[in-house]
Amino acid sequence: MPNPVERLQTLLDAMPPVLAQGVRVLHLDAQVLRLGAPLALNVNDKACAFGGSLASLLTLAAWGALESALHARGIQADVYIADSELRYLAPLYGDLVAEAPVPDAEAIEALIGKLAERGRGGIVMEASARNAEGQLVTSLRGRYAAVAKR
Repeated sequence: MPNPVERLQTLLDAMPPVLAQGVRVLHLDAQVLRLGAPLALNVNDKACAFGGSLASLLTLAAWGALESALHARGIQADVYIADSELRYLAPLYGDLVAEAPVPDAEAIEALIGKLAERGRGGIVMEASARNAEGQLVTSLRGRYAAVAKR
């Protein structure tokens, strides 16, 4: 049985576009998921991070935090992004790192209740990217859907 980091990395590596971006799980615990990707694989014509790569990494960070939290509780569900809002605040000239808080126990329990009752549910997740100086460069707020596996 792989540990949670190895398991999540395997899920990410199974997606060809994510594999091409060089996405790696940098950290995962009960509070936060941190994903990284090298600038060299995600650079635009201005020598900074491509906005689409940042969008992907933040979307994946929030997805991974939720998917991992459900899996840790033994819940079998498919997790999807339903919609999101991205804010690009500054260019990023270094490697990409996205961080997403893992939903707290109350939020996860509410989602698990919806899954048990209706077979599906939704939750709002957030993720962010900062530069090497700690300045917020991109933020995501997204609505994610979970559908119970039968």
